[in-house]
Amino acid sequence: MKSPLEYVRRNILALKPYSTARDEFKGGDISVWIDANESPYQNGVNRYPDPHQKALKERISRLFDVAADSIFLGGAGSDEAIDITFRVFCRPAIDNAIAITPSYGVYRVAADINDVELREVCLNADFSLPVEAILSAADHHTKLVWICSPNNPTGNAFPKEQILELAERFDGMVVVDEAYADFSAKGSLLQEISSHPNIIVLRTFSKAWGMAGLRAGMAFAVPEIIAFYNRVKYPYNMSVLIQKELLRRIEEGTRNHIEEIIAEREKLAKGLREATCVREVLPSDANFLLVRVTDPDAVYDFLIEKGVIVRNRSTMPLCEGALRVTIGTPEENELTLRYFKEFGL
Repeated sequence: MKSPLEYVRRNILALKPYSTARDEFKGGDISVWIDANESPYQNGVNRYPDPHQKALKERISRLFDVAADSIFLGGAGSDEAIDITFRVFCRPAIDNAIAITPSYGVYRVAADINDVELREVCLNADFSLPVEAILSAADHHTKLVWICSPNNPTGNAFPKEQILELAERFDGMVVVDEAYADFSAKGSLLQEISSHPNIIVLRTFSKAWGMAGLRAGMAFAVPEIIAFYNRVKYPYNMSVLIQKELLRRIEEGTRNHIEEIIAEREKLAKGLREATCVREVLPSDANFLLVRVTDPDAVYDFLIEKGVIVRNRSTMPLCEGALRVTIGTPEENELTLRYFKEFGL
């Protein structure tokens, strides 16, 4: 297997990152901080944040059992890591990437912004992973394969063995977006990055951790790759307040909420199958259900009238007639189920 550094763009290999005043500070008993042109008046946010998020990375390292130097932290959920991945590996207007479809739409947006061709490979009819088709779509300019698992909007997680096979056979980087992995019993690839250095795993605090408003995401990879993410990112990409709030909320944990969402997911799926407008409720490893209905536009509009908003995914490949329904609180789920059953009455 090649070193993952062979896939990094040459200009990124040679990139000298911006050096902050705090990068030059090696430690010591400092009482007067006049090195960074900050305001000297203490208000809790007058100082720049730690550009390396050391305390937060150490806590996340223990949380996920991954070395701190294998962790990148970014804003905008996982979207900053997605954008940086294109910038580290793909030369604009030359290289390309592959993504499954239907899947998370930001992969295409980030590819378009970075002037990188994105080749979409449709999932099999049963939403399974088309490994051979993905490999067949690649050429010598293909640097990335994007796999969202559990996948959005289909909700299914792909077998780890298939993703590992893909990583072993693909001459490039495989990015596994595990935004919904906490809701799945099929496991994570986090512990595989050391043995498969061409795998990058994305995680987020937006879903199971209930911190979508903080916009914090993570990328995990071998330290050699994470070093380039840190070179490319802008210096202070995560504020003091977000770093402190993440540390505080990580200590609170989320296990009870995850267990309740999984239980509510199964309860809601069972109830929806009894609604006359529902044709099929797809199995889910995420915190949402993909629901095929008789008339997706009409059902969507009816729910809006009742004050309930879902996501209409009926125009996406393989998702004809489908609405995506996020699992809410027990009370919200009861209302949602009631209105599904009222439709057409």
